[in-house]
Amino acid sequence: MLVLSRQRDETIMIGDDIEVTVVDIRGDKVRLGINAPREISVHRKEVYDAIRRENREAAQVKPEDLSGLGKINPKADKKEDKP
Repeated sequence: MLVLSRQRDETIMIGDDIEVTVVDIRGDKVRLGINAPREISVHRKEVYDAIRRENREAAQVKPEDLSGLGKINPKADKKEDKP
C-alpha cells in the first residue's frame, strides 16, 4: 500500500485521468473529492463489497429458479388469449 500525506486542497493523481483531492479535514474524518471519467465506477469500499456480493448471488441463480417469471402478469396473458 502506498501511503501519501496531503493537506486540504491538495490532489493525488491516479493514472492520467483520476484526481483525488482532500476537500476537508475535521477531527478524524477526511472528505475526499474524486474526479474520474464516467466509465470508471467509484464507490465506498462497503458499497463495492455489497455490489460484488449481490452480483455473485445473482450469478448463482439456476434457469429452473426463473421458470415462474413468465407468469408475473397473468392479466396480460388473458388478454392475448381473447380474439
